Amino acid sequence: MADLIVDALNYVGIIAFAVSGALKAGEKDLDLLGFLVLGYSTALAGGIIRDLILGIVPPTNITSLPYQLAAIGASAFTFALYDKVSKYRDVVLYPDALGLGAFAAIGADIALKRGLNPLGVAAMAAITAAGGGVVRDVLAAEIPLVLRKEIYATAAAIGGLVYLSLYYIEGREVALLGTIISVVALRLLSLRYGWELPRLKRRAASPGA
Repeated sequence: MADLIVDALNYVGIIAFAVSGALKAGEKDLDLLGFLVLGYSTALAGGIIRDLILGIVPPTNITSLPYQLAAIGASAFTFALYDKVSKYRDVVLYPDALGLGAFAAIGADIALKRGLNPLGVAAMAAITAAGGGVVRDVLAAEIPLVLRKEIYATAAAIGGLVYLSLYYIEGREVALLGTIISVVALRLLSLRYGWELPRLKRRAASPGA
């Protein structure tokens, strides 16, 4: 049952992330190919990077046609209805949070099967969940959002540690579901209350400097 839930949420995440990437393409005034590239990359790049690091070749997101079609379809849909979809971009945050949790759980699950240590599990959870967003921002010539604003990759990394803890206490299914719930909750709470990681406080330049 846990696998079915995660698989369903995986598609939710792919579609939500593809829409996110396509919306960024719209902001940059890109053409249809730009929409498809940013949407596809945002949805699937995190899993591709994870698999390459772990030696899983070819990566699952490249060999799975349904995953690719879901990403391309969502990107094309956003291109066709950009004016309408862009008005409701805040609604995408909720399925995006579900996808973040599912991707974090999947990344942690695969990392543990590969025998990684706790930090490795947390890293693979974060890369799987947030790697696509980093690729999206790099392609859009921006500093990745996860490095400068919001609790996003951090939530996924914490989810990896939650997965590891629950796995040895309650087993795989509880660990998968517990990770999804904890990541989604942390992500939504951070949006609700504007939580961010600490930053350096820079001194204002003195007059005439």
